[in-house]
Amino acid sequence: MIENTVVEGSYAVAEAVKLCRPKVISAYPITPQTHIVEDLSQMVADGEIDCEYVVVESEFAAASVVMGASTAGVRTYTATTAQGLFLMYEVLYNIAGSRLPINMTCANRAPSAPISIWNDQQDSVAVRDAGWIQIYCEDSQEIHDFQPIAHKVGENPRIRLPVMTMMDGFILTHTYEPIKRMEQEEVDQFLPPYDPVVKLDCARPLTFGAFAMPDTYHEIRYMLNRAMMNSKGVLEDAFKEFGEVFGREYHPYFEEYRTEDADIILMTMGSLAGTIKDAVDRLRDDGEKVGLLKLRTARPWPGAELRKALDHASVMAVIEKDISLGHEGTISSDLKTAFHHHDGPLIHSFVAGLGGRDIRVSDIKWAYEKAKSLREPVDGSIWVGLNHDIIPEVV
Repeated sequence: MIENTVVEGSYAVAEAVKLCRPKVISAYPITPQTHIVEDLSQMVADGEIDCEYVVVESEFAAASVVMGASTAGVRTYTATTAQGLFLMYEVLYNIAGSRLPINMTCANRAPSAPISIWNDQQDSVAVRDAGWIQIYCEDSQEIHDFQPIAHKVGENPRIRLPVMTMMDGFILTHTYEPIKRMEQEEVDQFLPPYDPVVKLDCARPLTFGAFAMPDTYHEIRYMLNRAMMNSKGVLEDAFKEFGEVFGREYHPYFEEYRTEDADIILMTMGSLAGTIKDAVDRLRDDGEKVGLLKLRTARPWPGAELRKALDHASVMAVIEKDISLGHEGTISSDLKTAFHHHDGPLIHSFVAGLGGRDIRVSDIKWAYEKAKSLREPVDGSIWVGLNHDIIPEVV
């Protein structure tokens, strides 16, 4: 293992992808994802990766290329963000519906309009129903480590699903951090060569993404959902094995920070967890019983596991960088369903940091105090850090 090497977050992804030995990479450069695919293209050009790097004219084409390559039975990778992810939208459903274990990194970025190149998580949250396993990363170490896990889980013969790993744009993609880099021998031990259950083969003709009549479509989608639900066991096994091989242990669904005796638990996902940990420490110094639960896997949704982890909390404040317009933050909605017909904490939805707005420790403290003061559920979300001077009275 190469200890504590300082690398850019995008390079941490690219090097991990290289170690997974993909055979086809195709991606269209788009800020802030560009450095990932630039690094990979250089590695291919330098002969460091034995694979085809396919240059395309759009993200739709990139997703289509890796879909075609995956049907041919090879390990594939792509990356995108925001508008690029949305341009892939049709193909995302095709990939999942065809049960193809493609690995994709989404460098989270706010969607248009208005145009923004900065970070929030609205893009990946908006495609959470497409049939992709979704894993969110707090730092460069996690996005580095989770690439072989993504392949391991998605390629499992019982699952055969695509996996999307998320990293916050610029905050992680363009930031240099020390990481423990994996070595080829370790990755080879953890991730065997891809052996597809089905593939395009002249000796055994198959059709992928075929036309389905109403008497079969319903059952096919049921099987897809069943595979997603069953992937929880595969995720647990993969994360456990990763810890045994690499010596770094991760909970497959979430990470808890100072929650043991917490009355109020803050919840988030992605890089914001670091700021909230700082806020929790400061609030603890002031005598507050508060903790953090960082969501790692958003799909499949770990409802039962969250109920068990949060059964002692009286209040939950979900602070997320997305919103289902006209309703509330999407993770807040999912969390409330986990406690449907179960006793649980009072859950409040907080929306923060859209379009890359800085989220400071003071903002987290404000959200905490607000959640602490509320005694009844609130319809919709509470918006953190609004500048009311630029909001007209009539929209």
